[in-house]
Amino acid sequence: MGEEGGGRSFGTARELQKLKQQAMEYYRENDVPRRLEELLNSTFYLQPADVYGHLNICSVVISTHFEVHENVSPELAEAEQVERLAAVSTAVQWVNGTITEELWGMVPSHQAEVDQVLRTFFENKVQEDKERRELEKSLEDPTAPIPLPLPPPPPPPPPPAKKKGQKQGKNDTVTEKPILPPEPAEPVLSGSMAIGAVSLAVAKASAILGNNPFYLNIALLKQQEQPAKLTVPLLMVSLVSCGKASPGKLNLMKELMCIPHPGLTAKQGVEMLLEIQKHINKTIEMTPPPKIETRKGHNGSKRGQQPITGKMSHLGCLTINYDTIEQPLLLIQGICANLGLDMGTNLHLAINCAAHELMDYNKGKYEVMTGIHKNTAEMLDLYVDLINKFPSIIALIDPFRKEDSEQWESIYNTLGSRCYIIAGAASKSISQLLEGGNNSTPKSSGVIIKHTNQTTVSDLVEVTNLLDSKQHITVFGSTEGESSDDSLVDLAIGLGVRFIKLGGLSRGERVTKYNRLFTIEEELVQNGTLGCNEGHTFFSLNDEVETGTKASKAVAPVTGELPELPELPEPVFPIEVMEASANA
Repeated sequence: MGEEGGGRSFGTARELQKLKQQAMEYYRENDVPRRLEELLNSTFYLQPADVYGHLNICSVVISTHFEVHENVSPELAEAEQVERLAAVSTAVQWVNGTITEELWGMVPSHQAEVDQVLRTFFENKVQEDKERRELEKSLEDPTAPIPLPLPPPPPPPPPPAKKKGQKQGKNDTVTEKPILPPEPAEPVLSGSMAIGAVSLAVAKASAILGNNPFYLNIALLKQQEQPAKLTVPLLMVSLVSCGKASPGKLNLMKELMCIPHPGLTAKQGVEMLLEIQKHINKTIEMTPPPKIETRKGHNGSKRGQQPITGKMSHLGCLTINYDTIEQPLLLIQGICANLGLDMGTNLHLAINCAAHELMDYNKGKYEVMTGIHKNTAEMLDLYVDLINKFPSIIALIDPFRKEDSEQWESIYNTLGSRCYIIAGAASKSISQLLEGGNNSTPKSSGVIIKHTNQTTVSDLVEVTNLLDSKQHITVFGSTEGESSDDSLVDLAIGLGVRFIKLGGLSRGERVTKYNRLFTIEEELVQNGTLGCNEGHTFFSLNDEVETGTKASKAVAPVTGELPELPELPEPVFPIEVMEASANA
C-alpha cells in the first residue's frame, strides 16, 4: 500500500511541476507579471474607494442594434461596418471617460442610482447631439435652396374593372385606403450601447460581490424580495427560415419556430427539437434539387431559381427553398408524425412573419410570395385560413407593419382568443413604452423586448412590470447580430418573462445561451426552486385590462401537465455538437 500510495504521490507531483512550467510560459508570453505589477501599483497610488471596480470584477458584451442583412451590396456592407466601428469607438470613449468619473465610488448594489446617473449622462449626450446638428444646419450656405420633402409613395392602383356578370369578392366592395408610408426609424445615438453595457456590468458585479447567481440578483431587483420559485421561460426555437432572404418564392416565414409543451423542461424540449432538426436535415439531403427555371425577380429582371441549399442562417436555423405557405408547415407536421409527436400537445408552432420586410410600396401590398401580392384585408384572410388549417400555430409575430394599426386591431379581435399576436419590429422601443406608459398601439397580446443600446437593467425591470400589469405577454429576444455573452438568459429568468427567443440550435453565439439555460435549470432543480409553467392562456384584452384590472380569459386546449413523450428512435445528441454542424 505504501509503495502504491507513493507512486500516486510522485505522479501528482510530476503533474503539478509540469503545470507550473506551462503556467510560467503562459505568463511570460503574455507579460502577465508586469501587467499585474502595474495594476497593483496603480491601486496603491490611486487608493480607489471602489477597489473591486478598479480591479475589474467582470466583463460583459452587448449586441449592437445593427441588423444582419443578407445579400447586400459590398458598398452598403462597408458603410454599415464603418458606422458600427464608429459607434463602438464612441461607446469606449464614454466608458473610459465621463461615465467612469461619474460612477466613481458608487456602490454596485445600488442599481437604480447607477442607472439614473447613466440616464442623465445619456440625456445630456442627446441634447449635445441635437445642438450640434442645429449648429451645423445654421452654418450651411443660406443661399442654398431648401430641399423639398420627398413626396409620399403613390397610392395603390385601382382594382381592375369587373367584367359583366363577374361576381364580386367579399373584399371588392370595400374601398382600399392608401397604404401609409413607413415611419422613420427611431434615431440611435452613436455610442449609446455604452449605457446598456455599463448597466449590465454593474448588475453582474453586484451579483458576484454578493455571491448570488446573476439571475437571482435580477429577480431581487424586480421582486424586492427573495423569490420562492423561478420559472424558466418557454422556448421559441427557430427551425427553418423561408423569408425574403431565402432562395424560394416564399417570403412570409422569416422564422418558423417550435414551442415545446409547457410541461417539458427546457432540456427535454431542446432534445425533442434536435431530433426534429436532424430529420429536417435528412429530408433536405434526400430531396432532389428542382430544375433550373427562369422567373422574374423583384425588379422584373430574369433570374434562375436556386436549388434547395439548407444554408445555415445567421439566426441559427436552416434557410430552405419553398414556394408555398403550406410546405414548411407540412414538413414539420410530417416529421412529428413519423416521430410519434403530437403537434398541439408535445409542441406548438409560431411564425415570425416580419411583415415590414414584405411591403411593396409601389403596389401598396404585401408580397407574401414572389409575384403574389395581397392587400391588408387579404392578409387577414390568409392568417385566419392558416390558423384554421394548422391550429397548432399559437403565435404570430409581426403579421402586419406597425403603421397598419387598424389591421392589428382586426387580427387581434379575430384571432386573439386563439393565438398570441406579438409585436416585434412593430413594437415601440423600450424607452417609448416607458415614456408613454402603455402598449395600446399596435394592439397585441404582447411584445418582444431586447437589451441593446441605452436600455438599462432598471429599464428592463420597469418595462416588464408595465407589461405584466397590462396582462401582456413578454418575449425576451436576442438581436440578429448576436454576441456570445449569455447574460441574456439570466435576465430573462430573473425578469420572469413568458417566452425566450434565442434563434436556432446552431451557431456558437446561440448555443452558448441554450447551454446557460440548461445550467440554470439544473441549479433551480437542485435548490428546489424551479417553478412550473402554466398552460397557454389567451387574454381578451378590453378597456378594463388597459386600466389594470383583471381580464377575462380563454384557455387554449393545453394544460401544464407533462405530456408523455414517445421514445425517440435514436439517441439525442447534446446541444454542444450543433456548433460543429454550424461550421461544416
